[in-house]
Amino acid sequence: MVCRLRIARLKQGSGEVFVKNWPGLPGLQERQWFADGAKAIAPATVAVGLWGFVTGVAMVKAGLTQYEAIVMSLVVYAGSAQLTALPLIMSGTPVWLIFLAGMMVNIRFVIFGAAMFPYFRSLSWPRRLWAGFFNGDLVFVIFMKRFGDDPVKGSSEQRWFYGGAAATTWFGWQLPSIAGIFLGATVPESWSLDFAATLALLAIVVPLVTTRPMVIAVTVASVVAWFGQLLPLRLGLVAAVLAAVAAGVMAEQYGTRRKSR
Repeated sequence: MVCRLRIARLKQGSGEVFVKNWPGLPGLQERQWFADGAKAIAPATVAVGLWGFVTGVAMVKAGLTQYEAIVMSLVVYAGSAQLTALPLIMSGTPVWLIFLAGMMVNIRFVIFGAAMFPYFRSLSWPRRLWAGFFNGDLVFVIFMKRFGDDPVKGSSEQRWFYGGAAATTWFGWQLPSIAGIFLGATVPESWSLDFAATLALLAIVVPLVTTRPMVIAVTVASVVAWFGQLLPLRLGLVAAVLAAVAAGVMAEQYGTRRKSR
């Protein structure tokens, strides 16, 4: 079968470069945008991988079989929800309550989705659903840092950048998670991997906090999460997210009003 070649014209300086691509495959420019997203989030995969490994170990130590743990990792793909669900599953909690707990812990993704909707508005509902499934905390932060102030929402560059960041994070989570599932029985409790993962995550997040509203939001989230540790179903995390969003929005509005005076 003879495959046609598609020629993509790219302007580079004063000249033109012609690049031949197989039909149906992304062009050179799309691949570059995808690579940009992967590179932007690559440093964060250290923290993501540690959390994935910790979650894999936790699933096995909680009593799940390796097969069950792998299915949970691939289908749920949400560390906080998985860690919340594990003790509930092991204690025989009703399924509806397990789902409710997972939804409450991940309610922040409703906020993420609302913020990112303008960038994916023109996509079909199934494609938006897939984009939401592969979203993550760090993917959202890095994407909004790059494109949050863009006047045009929904460009090809934004979507390919998101795809590169999301794909890198997915592999950066799943591979260590599966490794943790198979190695979980050999990992001693004294290693304190969850604490190491927290430190790695802080090392990634702290440099991203560069504005006053972000500092206020992070501070409020930390305080509320600390005092909410004893709440059931990890509701302290939900309260921290909602309080941080409210504090950040109010701080940004206050700053905007001050500048307009």
